Amino acid sequence: MSTTYVDRHGLSVAAELADLVENQVLLGVTPDAFWSGYAAMLRDLAPVNKALLAKRDALQKQIDDWHVAHKSKDFDAEAYRAFLTEIGYLQPEPEPFEVSVTNVDAEIATIAGPQLVVPVMNARFALNAANARWGSLYDALYGTDAIEGAPQGKGYDAERGAKVIAWARAHLDQAVPLAQGSWAEVEALSVENGSLRVTVGGTRTELADATQLAGHNASGNIFLRANGLLIEIVIDRSSQIGSADAAGIADVRLESALTAIQDCEDSVAAVDAEDKCAVYANWLGLMKGDLSETFEKGGKSLTRRLNPDVTYTAPDGSEVVHPGRALLLVRNVGHLMTTDAVLLDGEETPEGMLDAAVTVAAAMHDLAKSENKNSRAGSVYVVKPKMHGPEEVAFADTLYGRVEDILGLPRYTVKLGVMDEERRTSANLLACIKAVKDRCVFINTGFLDRTGDEIHTSMQMGPVIPKAEMQGSAWLPAYEAGNVDAGLAAGLSGKAQIGKGMWAKPDAMAEMLKVKIGHPKAGANTAWVPSPTAATLHATHYHQVNVPALQADLKTREKASKAALLTPPIMFGRNLSGEEVQRELDNACQSILGYVVRWVDQGIGCSKVPDINDVALMEDRATLRISSQYLANWMLHGICTADDIDASLRRMAPKVDAQNAGDAAYVPMAPSFDGIAFHAARDLVFKGIEQPSGYTEPLLHAARRKAKAA
Repeated sequence: MSTTYVDRHGLSVAAELADLVENQVLLGVTPDAFWSGYAAMLRDLAPVNKALLAKRDALQKQIDDWHVAHKSKDFDAEAYRAFLTEIGYLQPEPEPFEVSVTNVDAEIATIAGPQLVVPVMNARFALNAANARWGSLYDALYGTDAIEGAPQGKGYDAERGAKVIAWARAHLDQAVPLAQGSWAEVEALSVENGSLRVTVGGTRTELADATQLAGHNASGNIFLRANGLLIEIVIDRSSQIGSADAAGIADVRLESALTAIQDCEDSVAAVDAEDKCAVYANWLGLMKGDLSETFEKGGKSLTRRLNPDVTYTAPDGSEVVHPGRALLLVRNVGHLMTTDAVLLDGEETPEGMLDAAVTVAAAMHDLAKSENKNSRAGSVYVVKPKMHGPEEVAFADTLYGRVEDILGLPRYTVKLGVMDEERRTSANLLACIKAVKDRCVFINTGFLDRTGDEIHTSMQMGPVIPKAEMQGSAWLPAYEAGNVDAGLAAGLSGKAQIGKGMWAKPDAMAEMLKVKIGHPKAGANTAWVPSPTAATLHATHYHQVNVPALQADLKTREKASKAALLTPPIMFGRNLSGEEVQRELDNACQSILGYVVRWVDQGIGCSKVPDINDVALMEDRATLRISSQYLANWMLHGICTADDIDASLRRMAPKVDAQNAGDAAYVPMAPSFDGIAFHAARDLVFKGIEQPSGYTEPLLHAARRKAKAA
């Protein structure tokens, strides 16, 4: 598919991108000013971007050479750390400092709660995530395995409904307890003279903590607050549930996804100007507030739009207008990839720079709004992934400063989230935060990409441990704790988010309820969830854990071990059985094929992909990076051969085909094994070592472009 270009200040700009930017995106900035500023920025900063990428490669070459020269059955941690310091990979800790961000919305600065990540390229998903600020606890429990079993028969299962109500009332007893009795026994609710009046067993009582009453609305619904999050008790005696309840309680709605990252990166498959325009148009619609999507569900045509704000009356009689949508951040791509949407001297230009300019420009529509705003504090929130060390973070600070200048925005309007997902960033996290201290509103841990980088960085040292054992390796707890330590030391508490990674099993909500409370207990004031339903269930954890108080306690603990952080997960002198190796190969090959075939053939960047046992897991490029680097490492060190991997890929392709048999758009890989997707999956392993930092984007983008052209 050929691209038509137009000239803008010496840049060749895809005509459809120029049209979108000039006629829809720009607000208060002329096209001439935008393109002249952007052209100057590219000429100044693209060479810097290129030099930073070259430094990544140079450091990796030095590390590879050192590992080859120091082959041993034992790991010399002191010698390794001295070497990393000598080459500048490890940098000195900065003098004590605190971030100095201003105009930060409460959802990021002071309230702890769940965070969604969603591909902005899919309008329906993007709207679902934005509207996931509020969710029904009853629905989340009824429709998932959070309550044992499943609904029985057609229509409403009253027995299951009773279990749901009992669970929800028990949670209310814990989160917003009554002075006397239980929420399970409530017979009547009302707000009188600014206080909640509750009848239990014919006796009047109230909240144990009267300050937990937030207010009520005209429908008689009661708003309570637990650790900063609102809980809405829905009163509706005309509904099926409410009519059977003594107090008329029809539902318990929770403030759920406080924030949502609209993703232009790992969860999308945007490989050309056409795709980038789709990404930007959806983000623009979210910022303007007019994005909508019509789709078929259950034989009916439905249209989804952004929810309005929520209004209620506070105990003092004042009207409160509360956000009805998640506060939206946008994840731009990292520094690596280039795009053909804008050419300079006939060459592709950095995709991350285009993301920066266009997504921030689109967000100016929100800054200009007077109601249903995204940021009430007047900020634009950008998450910047896959940065390696303080220099690259400092470069991002420079980049967004230039974008602010082009668009006429006050300095530091753009706030940045630094994703701690590369080892060079983890090892120098405080210095990374300091490099962007006037913008930093977010750090997080991302086990998936961080594992992929761990494998690639240590590629030449030896064979890595089996993938399932990675979560028990020494570096991981040091990484998770060290991230929180650095965030607290830099003063992020009360100003910014310290986040944790994704729950990757979207259908395993009972397990999530047991396990994911570990994230707020670790000192994280946000953590990623895979769906609006998961956000509602995860919100209950933040009712139970007072994260700001916990963070204050954690500031005095012993800091995480840097030595442990830098201990590679290598199998020293360990032998695996043939059966163990085959099982690992099949698992990894099935995972790679299951994701790549949908990415390349259909442009699906993130979805539930069945694993080898047919368990649906959330897969994106980060999980792909692990699997491909893992097999490349084992092949390099003789744990398996190229023929073994080829045989496994061919054995797993029919299984993946069968798992996708219900998809009319799916093209089987077997028995020919000659499709673009199959060869891309194979290349990710066989060319894995030579890929920059082990990233999958270069090969995936090339394959997807080829598939689109075909």
